[in-house]
Amino acid sequence: MPTVFRKGPYRFFFFSNEGFEPKHIHVESGDQYAKFWIKPVALAKSIGYNGTELNRLSLLVKENEKLFEEKWNEYFGG
Repeated sequence: MPTVFRKGPYRFFFFSNEGFEPKHIHVESGDQYAKFWIKPVALAKSIGYNGTELNRLSLLVKENEKLFEEKWNEYFGG
């Protein structure tokens, strides 16, 4: 599970066996978890985050979209 980015309580990461899926990023903090598609940025799944937090996370993914895509390509090829 390579960690790509941290911001406050949030850890953004990939699962190492998911290179076959469209580009996406996972985020967790405590017991909360979400998965976002990278292009276009869209929520794929969420457990425990409320709407305000999901909006904040979506903005963070958008702000770091290029970084996440670069790291995806470095790790999985592409």
